Amino acid sequence: MPNLGPTELIIIGLILVLLFGAKKLPEAARGLGRSLRIFKSETAKLRDDDETETATATVVQAQPQPAAPVPPPITSAPVSPLSAEEQARALEEQAARLRAQAGVPSTPKTQ
Repeated sequence: MPNLGPTELIIIGLILVLLFGAKKLPEAARGLGRSLRIFKSETAKLRDDDETETATATVVQAQPQPAAPVPPPITSAPVSPLSAEEQARALEEQAARLRAQAGVPSTPKTQ
């Protein structure tokens, strides 16, 4: 890629001013700076999370895990042309059954 000289930069600047207007350029630059700052902080957090995950993963692997109860397999109902209300009702019933198996109190219906 060839180097940009001062005349090329001036031409690019004039084109940007013509496209966006003099009032919106500072706002766009601020927005770009903020989003770049957010992006950098998020990538730094991801790196920190990866480092802590690898450290905790080695600790977790060293400890034996107790056997957890295996939940019953989720079986899907046979495909039939149901209305949206019937599908929603069936899903609510299935969710209530799963909550009862897990011991989570169900919330009362509001209709």
